[in-house]
Amino acid sequence: MQADASTVRFDGRILFLSQSADRVRRQLGGEALTPAQAGALRDDVSTDEITPLPILTHFDAQLGRYPYTGFRVDDCLPIAVDAVRQGGFEVTVAGKRYGKGSSREHSPAAEKFAGVRLVVAESFERIYRQNADNIGLFTSTDFGLVERIQRGEAIAIEELVAGRDALAAAILRSGGLLRFGQRFMRDVAPAAEVGQGAGTPRTLFEKIVARHALATELTAAHAAPGEGAFVRADWRFIHEYYTGMAAHMLDAEFGAGLALQGPESIVVFEDHTSYVHESATHVRAGLVPNVLAMCAAQRAFAKRFGLRMHRTLTEEEALLDDGRNVAGISHAMVAEHYALPGQVVVGTDSHTPHSGALGCVAFGVGTTDMANAFVTGAVRLTVPESLRIVLDGAVPAGVTAKDIVLHLLALPAIRAGAGLGKVFEFGGPAVAGLSTDERATLTNMTAELGGFTGIVAPDAETVRFLRERRGVDFRIEPWMHSDPGARYAQTLTVVCAALTPMLARPGDPGNGLPLAELDGPVKVQIAYGGSCTAGKREDFDLYHGVLQWAVQRGLRVAPHVQLFLQFGTSAVRDYCVARGYMPVFEQVGARMLQPSCGACGNCGPGSSTSADQVTVSAINRNFPGRGGPGQVWLASPPTVVASAIAGELLSFADLKARHP
Repeated sequence: MQADASTVRFDGRILFLSQSADRVRRQLGGEALTPAQAGALRDDVSTDEITPLPILTHFDAQLGRYPYTGFRVDDCLPIAVDAVRQGGFEVTVAGKRYGKGSSREHSPAAEKFAGVRLVVAESFERIYRQNADNIGLFTSTDFGLVERIQRGEAIAIEELVAGRDALAAAILRSGGLLRFGQRFMRDVAPAAEVGQGAGTPRTLFEKIVARHALATELTAAHAAPGEGAFVRADWRFIHEYYTGMAAHMLDAEFGAGLALQGPESIVVFEDHTSYVHESATHVRAGLVPNVLAMCAAQRAFAKRFGLRMHRTLTEEEALLDDGRNVAGISHAMVAEHYALPGQVVVGTDSHTPHSGALGCVAFGVGTTDMANAFVTGAVRLTVPESLRIVLDGAVPAGVTAKDIVLHLLALPAIRAGAGLGKVFEFGGPAVAGLSTDERATLTNMTAELGGFTGIVAPDAETVRFLRERRGVDFRIEPWMHSDPGARYAQTLTVVCAALTPMLARPGDPGNGLPLAELDGPVKVQIAYGGSCTAGKREDFDLYHGVLQWAVQRGLRVAPHVQLFLQFGTSAVRDYCVARGYMPVFEQVGARMLQPSCGACGNCGPGSSTSADQVTVSAINRNFPGRGGPGQVWLASPPTVVASAIAGELLSFADLKARHP
C-alpha cells in the first residue's frame, strides 16, 4: 500500500533467501523470521534460479506463479510454484551478486507479478538491476530498511532510490522505462562528440560511446562513470524468449499506433528452441506447445514490421535446405554477419559481448530496454568503469581462451565482485596472439565475470577475420585504440605461461581449479561441445584435433558416455564439412547437432535428465539447473572431448600419456 506520494509502506511479508532450506520452508509455512533468525543469506542467486528456463515460455502475469522455483539450497528446491504469491511476500532479501547470469527480464517480472515490490541484497548484477528498474521493481543494498519495514515504517521513495544514478532514480519514480520514455524521450538527438583529439586520455570503450551519445530531455549526452545515459545502437537484436514479452509490452503501451525506429537495424533470431521436442524438461512439463506459441508470436512480430529474421532449421528441414539458409546462435551470428569495429551492438542476451572481440561495444539488455530501443532508437546504460586485463606472455600449448576465463573467474578479486558492471578490456602479448574466435570466448564470458561488456582493440587479426570470414575490406581508423594514460578502475595481469587446463566445479563458473589439482577421478556420462562460447570454427578445429588423434589409435567415446557436438552457426557446420571433419566425428560416436543454443539453455540434447548424471561441458555457465538436473563441470573444448574418450575428466595431454 502507498502511504503517500513520497513514501511506500510494505504491508506484506519479508522472504529471506537463507542458506538453510529449513529456514526457507519455515517462512513459506507462515513463520516470520528476523534477520538474525534467518541466518546467513545465499550469495550468487542466479536468474536461472529465480525463473528456470522453461518458465520463460510465459510472458505475462502467469510468471507470478514461479519466482524462485529454481532456488537451490541444501541440495534441494524448497520453493514451490505459487509459494511466493500465496505467502504474501512483498520484500525479498539475499546476499551478494543477486541476479547473476542470464539477462532474462522474466526474473524481476516474475517477482513483481508475485507481489514482490522490493529486493534487498548486498550487491546486484547489472542487467538484473536495470531490468528491475525498467519495470518499477525497487532494489536496494541498504539492509537497514529490513528491520524498519518489519516495524511497519513507511519508507521514503528517495531512500529506496538512494545511491542510484539520476536516470535510474527517474525511471523508478516514473514507474518504469516505457512510461519514462513517453514523458522524457520525445526529443532524442545525436550529440556532438566531445574530447576528440587533445584532452583527457580515453579508453576505446569511452571513445565508441562518445561517438554514439544521445541527448535526451532529462539526460546529458556525455555522462561520467556511474551516471545514466542513452546511446544510439548500430544493431539491435532479439530472440524468441524475449520477443513475445516485448510485443506484449509495446502493444499494451502504444496500441495500433506502434511504430519501430530504424527497423532496418533490428535483427530477429529463433535460436534457442529448435530442439525443444528433445528437451526432457520441456516435454515432461508439457511446455512444448507454449514454446511453439512463443515462436509463432515472434514470427508474427517480425512479419508485421518487416524485420530480417534468422531461424535455425530442424534436422528434417536441414535435409531439404538448398544451402541458402543462414542461421545460428544470435550473438555468434552478429559477429559473423553484422558487427564492425567501432559500432554499438545491443541484444537481449547476456552473451551479447561476444562481438566485443571485433572492437565494438556490445552489451546485453532486458526486454523493456529493447522495447524502448525499438520505439525510440535509444539504448539505456549506466556508464561503467573499465578493468584492464593484461594477458602477459604466450599461451602454452594445450591451454585455450576458455582456460584463461576460468582462471580469471576463480581469482579472489573477481569472486569478490571487482568486475561487477565493468568493461573488461583485454590486451597484452597473449591477446595479440589469439585468433578472433578465441578472443570472442574472452569477451563472451564477461557475462560470467559480472562485467558490462568485454572488448579487444581491433588489429591486423581483426582485419583478417573480416576479410576472410565476411568478405569485408575493413580499415582500422586511427582513433580505434585506448589512449596511453586512460583511466582504469584496476589492472589485472595474468601470467599466461603459468596456466594449465582448467575446470569449474558444478554450481558456478567461478568454482575454478586447475584440472591437475582434481581430487581423484570423476566419471562422466555426458560430454557436450557447443554453444556460443565453444561452437565456433576454431573450437571445432580443437574438437577435431583430439578426436582425429583418437581415431588414429582406434579409440572411441567411452561406452558409458554420450558425446554431443553442436555447431554455433551454419557457417561453422559448412566449414566442418568442407574441412572433412565429419567422418572423424562420426567414427568416434559423436552425435552432431544443428546450430542452436541447445543444452546450454537446458533446451535440447546434451542436457542431463537425472540428478545423478555428471556432464563435462564447454558451455559458459553451470548454475544450478543449467544444462539439466545433474552436475555440470565446465571445461575447454579439448578437455571435453578428451574426457569423452577417457570416460572421466581428463586433459588431452593426460589422455595422450595414457595412450602413447
